[in-house]
Amino acid sequence: MLTDHIEKYVKEHGFDGYTEIRAQSNSSKRFALLKGTMVSNSAATSRGISARVVRGGAYGFASGNDYSPEGVASTVKAARDNAEFLESREKPGKPDFSPVAPVTRFDGPRVDDDLPRKFYADFSGELDAYIAKKYPGLVSRYVGASVLNMEKLLYTSDGTVSHSLVPRASVYVGLTAEDKDGQPVELFDALGDYGYFTDVFTGPESIFPKVDELFEKLMQKREGVYAEPGLKTVIFHPDLAGMLAHEAVGHTVEADFVLSGSVGGPCFGKQVASELVTMVDFANTAFGKRCPVPVYVDDEGVLACDAVLIKDGILTGYMHNRESAAHFGHEACGNARAYSFSDEPLIRMRNTCILPGKDKLEDMIASVDDGYYFVSTGNGQADATGEFMFGVELGYEIKKGKLGRAVKNTTISGVAFEMLKTVDMLSDDLSWVCTGMCGKKQPIPVGMGGPAIRCKVNVGGR
Repeated sequence: MLTDHIEKYVKEHGFDGYTEIRAQSNSSKRFALLKGTMVSNSAATSRGISARVVRGGAYGFASGNDYSPEGVASTVKAARDNAEFLESREKPGKPDFSPVAPVTRFDGPRVDDDLPRKFYADFSGELDAYIAKKYPGLVSRYVGASVLNMEKLLYTSDGTVSHSLVPRASVYVGLTAEDKDGQPVELFDALGDYGYFTDVFTGPESIFPKVDELFEKLMQKREGVYAEPGLKTVIFHPDLAGMLAHEAVGHTVEADFVLSGSVGGPCFGKQVASELVTMVDFANTAFGKRCPVPVYVDDEGVLACDAVLIKDGILTGYMHNRESAAHFGHEACGNARAYSFSDEPLIRMRNTCILPGKDKLEDMIASVDDGYYFVSTGNGQADATGEFMFGVELGYEIKKGKLGRAVKNTTISGVAFEMLKTVDMLSDDLSWVCTGMCGKKQPIPVGMGGPAIRCKVNVGGR
């Protein structure tokens, strides 16, 4: 229906200058239990249409929830009026976007998997019952299940027509015990991937081995020790490496952050990491497999391609929208993304990853005489200077090349581009974090990946 309405509008009115028309529907469901008590049971759908018009470098944006032909025309007119108003006041005097080759694509499943909320309640209840029966000594337990399906229909004055559907399913498990001093010790795991829920999780029993593994690690942490503070030789698990790649490095090389003064500006073309390090923001496919958040056409109608950010330790690229790509004279690779129909596209990461190396994880651990193997992080922050601080939820001592006692909660901190220069080993495998959400003004799904990394970093201790 929307395709017909938009095509009718284009036929009757045409496009006056650069124009985007995007219709979008986000549907989500979430169910959660805390110690067997329901704490979340929600379902939400947001859908509407938006338009963006450029006049002399000024953006006019408008959105609404009227899907009729009159609604399409009204939204485009409001965006045009906004652009003309801003151009008359600001007079940026910039050219409109350079045209891109038109693209016509449909990506994603063609049939919806609209499971009732009771399904997620039953799934979570069975998983919770398994934990309660097998591990009755826990102080607390948390189980959650969620889905987010994002569907977009995009028309641009360049001739691009794109229809995409990106489904994502997740399961969350949190376990809490007490240590010998009666203090709470927690571990949390998030599981998920691209696809409808029943495609990603065959049933609650498919999660049981992950629960058992999480409990075993919790018991190790319960008997753990505090890390010694100072500059230490550390091996990051791939999941933690992916988080650092996204937070501590990725944001500094988003072109809007660069234009506002991030460290990515003065470092362009310079060595920012060991020559072992290459970092890429993948569009949709990596190493022959679909990425966690595949983007084939972005929300400005650009055909998505991979953005190489660091090549052999040299900062070689930024992530762009069409405006910033023109400013820097770079290629736009399809990083303009919006979370909701009422949001303007922003420069966002997609699937940011440090490429694997040639080392085996066991050899990396054997090479450390006194250090740590950090496995997971629960929170953290980074800023435009590349400085970062992350909480480490689980880690292990490394003594004389062997894993030792578990380490209780600690922190790591440093400057990303300085820390990356100390990287001297990368494992030959890779894993993706498929449940990540980035909160840059708008929340949006992202993928983060990497190998195990050996480097030096400041450890906060107790």
